[in-house]
Amino acid sequence: MKFLLTNTESSRLLFRKIQNDDFEPWLPFFEDPKTHLHWIDNYKSPDLECEQWYRRQFERYEKDLGGMNAIIEKESGKLIGHCGLLVQTVDDRNELEIAYSLLPAFWGKGFATEAAAHCRDQAFQNNFSESLISIISVNNAASIRVAIKNGMTKTREAIYKRNTVNIFRITKNEWLQNLPPVNR
Repeated sequence: MKFLLTNTESSRLLFRKIQNDDFEPWLPFFEDPKTHLHWIDNYKSPDLECEQWYRRQFERYEKDLGGMNAIIEKESGKLIGHCGLLVQTVDDRNELEIAYSLLPAFWGKGFATEAAAHCRDQAFQNNFSESLISIISVNNAASIRVAIKNGMTKTREAIYKRNTVNIFRITKNEWLQNLPPVNR
């Protein structure tokens, strides 16, 4: 499980593997209609969507395709979302994606930016890839802001799982150029 960031942490967050016990705390994500506004999908029910989401994450773990980490707020000990490095195929090319999703109660507090930056730093420090992408629906302004704060720039539009998306990218060289001299 090369791309998992288990047992790592950022200033306010702990990263660990997803567990079956996370299902109930994550279910509200699928109960809130705002969380799936940006994706064309055959939405079924919160329970089925959550079950399918976790099944995909465990399949990623088994196939060594990265995967989401549970992100836990240190202060409260609560699961607040998921963030991770995922192997994705976009335009017939394998890419390493920084992906993130938070429970709506934790939106707007800088957690997604902090988690995404942690994934970026871990990926480049461990030489996982020379560049990273984020696949973001063209209408998802909040996620676009996170990508930009993460040093990414929009490189193109693409169709991904029947959705028009922006592909944001950062290269390892761009990341290195923005590090303070003491950290290089």
